Amino acid sequence: MTDGATGALVRHAREITFRSLPPEVVTVAKTCVLDWLGCALAGSSEPLTDILITEAANHGPASLVGRNQSTSVHWAALVNGAAGHALDFDDTHLVMSGHPTVPVLPGVLALAESHSASGAALLTAFVAGVETECRLGPLIGLGHYAAGFHSTATLGTFGAAAACAHLLGLDESQWLHAFGIAGIEAAGLKSVFGTMSKPFQAGKASANGLLAAILASRGFTSAADILEAAQGFSATHAGAGDANVLDRYAGRFLIRDTVFKHHASCYLTHSAMEAALSLRDRMKFRADDAEAVRVIVPPGSLAVCNITEPQTGLEGKFSLRATVAMALCGDDTADPGAFTDERMRDPALVSVRNRVEVVPSEEMIGSQARVEIRRGGSWSNGETVDVGRPADDVDKQWARITEKYIRLAAPVLGAERAWQLHERVEALAGAGDVGEIAKLAAGAR
Repeated sequence: MTDGATGALVRHAREITFRSLPPEVVTVAKTCVLDWLGCALAGSSEPLTDILITEAANHGPASLVGRNQSTSVHWAALVNGAAGHALDFDDTHLVMSGHPTVPVLPGVLALAESHSASGAALLTAFVAGVETECRLGPLIGLGHYAAGFHSTATLGTFGAAAACAHLLGLDESQWLHAFGIAGIEAAGLKSVFGTMSKPFQAGKASANGLLAAILASRGFTSAADILEAAQGFSATHAGAGDANVLDRYAGRFLIRDTVFKHHASCYLTHSAMEAALSLRDRMKFRADDAEAVRVIVPPGSLAVCNITEPQTGLEGKFSLRATVAMALCGDDTADPGAFTDERMRDPALVSVRNRVEVVPSEEMIGSQARVEIRRGGSWSNGETVDVGRPADDVDKQWARITEKYIRLAAPVLGAERAWQLHERVEALAGAGDVGEIAKLAAGAR
């Protein structure tokens, strides 16, 4: 076993057992599963999903979410992963600087279905994967994301490999080689945000991590120190690579800090949208009454969600100007159908959007945002919001995500089947075979 960062991550993930998971962690893990299923079901009819399915194998042991079809485990991970991120409505994690569930769950779920694995085995492997990618975030450092790498795809590949290695019961050497394979597959760039390639990267991460674990299980070799090696992943991907940073998270389950979305857009737009909604309610005004709107955000947000004149619904999800304008106009941004090409070009929305100015400020950190509105020649007392705080009450969080899930899943599965799937996820820890869950999620299309 290597003594570097790669070995440290492998040791931590391999030692996770179901019995070691606190009840709150199990609840959050199930919430991640439920939230992802809702997002994937809603995303299963997106054009990008249709395109990918035309390339997928027609038959296999793994179900496609929202489709009455099955395919190979590799293609199921890719398609379901892309579908689960198609709406950009899935969970996020600030330590990882990305979306934790979507690169991990699709691959390990497909693998679990093909191996008739138990619910406890799936949950444990899933947690191991999320813990791995979240620890990779601070290990690699902020320079990775700032340089333009899409952490969901890059770090998520390692998370998917860890989850699948855990489910397959690989030995230490195989784990190290799985990470080595994952390191040469991990890829993803922020420059494609607002296009089909962003969710595609998430699906590829899940499929690539799955492949890495399967190849390692069969004796395929790679570098056993891929993270810290000269010319390895950290050195070539703007990483810091200091293994000592992992000590900061000893004894913690980082999955507990997962935060969930309630607007179907980039998470870094959410604080600004909530601030705009708060101002709208407090000041009792119509959107047309705003002479000017100032949105103050951390400087890093400008490299992620500052498309100034979005022309498509996908671009709109990554536009602070458009999403704040939608909030001020009263759009139902919890409805993925609100983000259409037509809406982005609607003269009424464009008129409000063009009055929004985005201002970077070092005083704003993390996911904070402040919104100020000028009306009658004077600026309002603004609202500052930070949606990046994990929930204090995980049971209330489960209930709120249940509402979101039903809203997304029922139109695809029908209300009765959607609630049946919800019940199976709620009882996932005691399930003898996760195949029933995967097949329920496949739907009837």
